[in-house]
Amino acid sequence: MTTYAAGEPQAEVLTPHARRLLGIELAIVLLLTLGRSGIYSAVDLLESATQPGGLSAQTTTLNGSFAPERPWFELTYQLLNIAFTMVPVALVGYLLVRSGVRLREVWFRDAGWGDLLRGAGLAAGVGALGLAFYLVMNALDLNLTVEASGLDTSPWWNIPVLVLQAVKNAVLEEFIVLGYVIVRLRQLGFTDLKAIVLAAFLRGSYHLYQGLGGFFGNLAMGLLFGWLYRRWGRVTPLVVTHTLLDVGAFVGYAALAGHVSWLPT
Repeated sequence: MTTYAAGEPQAEVLTPHARRLLGIELAIVLLLTLGRSGIYSAVDLLESATQPGGLSAQTTTLNGSFAPERPWFELTYQLLNIAFTMVPVALVGYLLVRSGVRLREVWFRDAGWGDLLRGAGLAAGVGALGLAFYLVMNALDLNLTVEASGLDTSPWWNIPVLVLQAVKNAVLEEFIVLGYVIVRLRQLGFTDLKAIVLAAFLRGSYHLYQGLGGFFGNLAMGLLFGWLYRRWGRVTPLVVTHTLLDVGAFVGYAALAGHVSWLPT
């Protein structure tokens, strides 16, 4: 299968058989990864919404602990979680290459050190809006209270692990949602706009466990990221943005929770 850069017309028309196989591949990958998370998130939201007290009275914990009383086992479990979460990224890269896609064209086209500044600037704007949106949605009882870090803050490795978790999330989501799902949807004949919208809904779906605020906030971010991916043709600046957003959320929560009155805990 001949490839194309992000946003360019399809290089070849797929046969019905090839289209079916590509659709099946996409469905399997999603059911193993972020689509599966979306289904669980929808059930989690329904379960939280039917609890007494409303959504804001419920808490969801990111970066939970595996062995809280045994720090070295905790560190081992955290690192294993990070490492094995990277396997789906390797899988989609392999599937793209097997089908004739050049990863440099759809993941790293024209990437450079400038992506660090581009990603950091984007993170500053998105982060400020995202925090304000979360606080408003939580106050309106449309979002759960998000505990961004459930790890013990005393071990020396707490902050490095939270940073690695942020990198893990960014790599997993951006390489799969932007660098695989959008690419495959375009190969299946979807327009750029439809592919971006569908990918954005996918991004929102696996954040439903946070509440309606998590869904709509990430839907909006997904539309922005999809448009930027269409424009830039690479995922690297968006990986930087996502990493910095999660570092700010994880490390910031660990530092501020219980010390400032405006942060729900």
